[in-house]
Parts: sequence; structure tokens; C-alpha cells
Amino acid sequence: MHPANLALRFVLELVALGALGWWGWTLTQSGWRWLAAVGMVLVAATLWGTFAVPGDPSRGGQGLVHVPGVIRLAIELVVFAAGAYALRAVGRPGLAIAFGTLVLAHYALSYERIAWLVKQ
Repeated sequence: MHPANLALRFVLELVALGALGWWGWTLTQSGWRWLAAVGMVLVAATLWGTFAVPGDPSRGGQGLVHVPGVIRLAIELVVFAAGAYALRAVGRPGLAIAFGTLVLAHYALSYERIAWLVKQ
């Protein structure tokens, strides 16, 4: 994977986590907003970091639980889709579209990795 695409992926991961935290913050006006914001980020980050495909060139195959490639791809898509939904839910549909477009561009540039994941 090209280093620029890896950098894009990292930024997209951070944006998804930030969007989920922002959305969690807006879900309530009470003191529970801290729990909602931090909880959403922790759930997404835990999913992202826990499940990996052995030998994944973009992750070094590191993860507590080894899963098939299609499962890993599904986890990534769910986290990125949740990030886009979160941006829309906080009233930023333009950012949601821009984010979704960048995610699609990242995966278009990662076609070799996607093919590799599907074969695992």
C-alpha cells in the first residue's frame, strides 16, 4: 500500500472516531454526554484494533483476534459508515458526503488489498 494512501487511511480513521465522539456528545444534554461520546469512540476503536487478518499489509497482521478478510473488511466499512452517519446526524451533511467520498477513494486505491482480504 502506498504511504500516501496509508496516511489517508489513518486520517479517515481519526475522522470517523472524532465524528462518533461528536455525535455521542450531541445525543444528550445531561452529564451522560461524556459517557456517550467516549463510549462510542472506545467501541469503534476497540473493534478496529482487536480484529485483524494475519499478514494484512496495512496493519501488520496485529490484533488480538484473527478473523477472515471479509469480516475485517466489514468491520472497516461499518466504522467508516458510522462515521459518515455521525457527521450527518450532527447536522453536517456536506462533511458526511466529503468523508464518504474520501473513504471510497481510499478503497478504490486499495483494490489490491481488498482482493487480498476477500481471498483470505
